[in-house]
Amino acid sequence: MATSPRVRAPELRGRRWLNTGGADLTLQDLRGKVVVLDFWTFCCINCLHVLDELRPLEEKYGDALVVIGVHSPKFEHERDPAALAAAVERYGVAHPVLDDAEMAVWQQYAAKAWPTLNVIDPEGYVVATMAGEGHAEGLSRLLEELIATHEAKGTLHRGDGPYVPPAEPETVLRFPGKAIVLDDRNLLVSDSARHSLVELAPDGETVLRRIGSGGRGRSDGAAEVARFAEPQGLCRLPAHTAEVAGYDIVVADTVNHLLRGVRLATGEVTTVAGTGRQWRSTVDDHAHDALAADLSSPWDLAWYDDRLVVAMAGIHQLWWFDPVKRTVGVYAGTTVEALRNGPLPDVWMAQPSGLSTSADGRRLWIADSETSALRYVSDGVLHTAVGQGLFDFGHVDGPAGQALLQHPLGVGALPDGSVLVADTYNGAVRRFDPGSGTVSTVASGLAEPSDVVLTSDGGVLVVESAAHRLSRLAPGALTAAGASTVAGSRHRTERPPTDLAAGELTLDVVFEPPPGQKLDSSFGPATRLEVSASPPELLIDGAGVGTELSRRLVLNDRVSSGVLQVVAQAATCDAEAEHAACHLSRQDWGVPVRVTPDGAHRLPLVLRGLDS
Repeated sequence: MATSPRVRAPELRGRRWLNTGGADLTLQDLRGKVVVLDFWTFCCINCLHVLDELRPLEEKYGDALVVIGVHSPKFEHERDPAALAAAVERYGVAHPVLDDAEMAVWQQYAAKAWPTLNVIDPEGYVVATMAGEGHAEGLSRLLEELIATHEAKGTLHRGDGPYVPPAEPETVLRFPGKAIVLDDRNLLVSDSARHSLVELAPDGETVLRRIGSGGRGRSDGAAEVARFAEPQGLCRLPAHTAEVAGYDIVVADTVNHLLRGVRLATGEVTTVAGTGRQWRSTVDDHAHDALAADLSSPWDLAWYDDRLVVAMAGIHQLWWFDPVKRTVGVYAGTTVEALRNGPLPDVWMAQPSGLSTSADGRRLWIADSETSALRYVSDGVLHTAVGQGLFDFGHVDGPAGQALLQHPLGVGALPDGSVLVADTYNGAVRRFDPGSGTVSTVASGLAEPSDVVLTSDGGVLVVESAAHRLSRLAPGALTAAGASTVAGSRHRTERPPTDLAAGELTLDVVFEPPPGQKLDSSFGPATRLEVSASPPELLIDGAGVGTELSRRLVLNDRVSSGVLQVVAQAATCDAEAEHAACHLSRQDWGVPVRVTPDGAHRLPLVLRGLDS
C-alpha cells in the first residue's frame, strides 16, 4: 500500500456532549486510546445496525478503546436536543455522544454517508475510514493491530473511558413501539427499550402481565425467562392459522433479526423465523425455510394476501412469512433505498416501518419512514399516496401531491377507507382520505407517536413512544370539525453537494480488505456495484448493476443537480484459516451532486480505506 502523509484528526466541537456526566471532551482527553468516531443519525436503520456491531467491540476492548458517537442529523426533528437524548437512551447507546447539530464535524471529517466510522490512533491520527455496515470483524482486526503497536511504543494508556451512564428512569413502559388489541379488549404492547411485551387492560395503563425477562437477549421459553431485543411489530394470526402453527401472536424481534411466536394462553415464546444473523446475501423471490433465512431488522407485521407481510426495514423491502408452511420470501423491493413505484419486484422503498391492512383486505398501507411517505400495495403494484422522496419532508396538509410528512413509523387503516399515520417526527397523527385525496392533522403535540390502534369501541389509541405511554385521541378528532389543516414548514435535507463536471466521470468505490482477509468469490462475484440517479435523466450512461467497484459514468449537462444513488458491497474471508469465516461490507450512498463546468471528473467513495 502506498504511504501517504499522516492526517491529524480534526477537533471534536459540537453543541453539547451526552453520556459524559456533563463534561466536554477534546481529542487531547482521549490521547492514549484508540478512538472510533461513529457518524450516525437516529432515524437511520443502518446506523442502528452499527450500534449493535460496536457493542461487543466496546466490551472486548473497553480499557483501550473509546467509541464516540457523532450525531449528525438528517431530519429537522433530529436537531432537537431532547429528541437526541431520548434516542441515546432508547437505543441503549453506552458511549459518549457529541451533538453535531450543524454537521460541522461531519464536514471536517468529509463524511458522505450515514453511517461512517473513522478510526483515530492513540497519537491522534486518522488511520482508517469505513462507510456502511458489516465492518465489525475487520474493525476488530485493526483494533488488535493498533493496540499491539501502541502498547509496544508506550503510547497506549489502558484504563476507564469517559462514559458516564445516565440515571435509570422509572416508568411502566419505556419507548413502546407498537400495539394491538386482543379479543378480550386487552392491549398487547411491545415495550421496546425494556425488551419485552406488556399486556395492559383496556384502559391502556393497568399492567396485567409482562412477557419477557426485561433484559436484552435472545432466548425462547416461558414468559418470565424469554428474551427479546428491542421488539417492535405485533400481529394476531387468524384463528385457524394460529391453531395449526401453535402460537397466536407473531412479534418482530427487531434487533435480534427474528420473528417470534407467542402463545397467549401461557406466554410461551418460540422463534419462528430467522437465524439471528443479519441478512447480508443476495435477493431472490423463492420460498426459504423460515428458520434458515437471515432477516434484517423486521419492524412491523400485517396479515395481507393470506400470509404475514413483514416490513423488513433493514434492507428496504417487504417479505412474506407463511406460519403453516414455515417458509419466508421476498414480497416487494430490490434493497435499493429510494422511492419508486410499480410492480412489486421492481420497487424501491426506504425503511418501511409501519403496516396496516384495509378493512376490505384489498390494500396494504405502508409507512415508508425514510422517504417520509405513505404508500400502499394494491393488485401487485406499489403506489405512493403521500411523499416526495428521501430528502423532502415537513408538516404540510392539503392535496396529497403537495402534503408532507416527517419520518412516519406507524399507520392504521380505518373502516371508512381512510388511513391514519403516526407522523413520528412531526409529533402528530395525520389522516389521508383517498376519496378527496387530501391530508389533514387530527392530533399534534405528541411525543414521537410510533403506532395508531383502532379499539373495539371505535376509538383510537396512539403509542406515544417518547412519552412512554398510550394516549387516546379526543372524541371527535376524526370528524371534519376535529381535523385541522396545517400549512407548516417544508424542509429538505441539505448536505453539501459534490461538484462534478458534465460528461465522463469515474466512480471509484475504495475498498481495502481488513488485515488477514482477502476478497472472497466462493459464492459469486466478491464485489457488487449498483448505480442509479434521481432524476434518472442525470445519468446518460453508467446506471445498473455490475461486479467492478469502479465504473465510467456520463453526466447530463442539461441537468444541473440531483442525487447519485450508489450501493456497493464487498465479500471477504479469512486468508489463511482452514475454516475461513466470511464477511460482507455494504453501504448505500445518496450523494447530492451539482453539475458545474469546473467540477471533478472523479468521484471516490470509501467503503473501507486505510491511511498509512
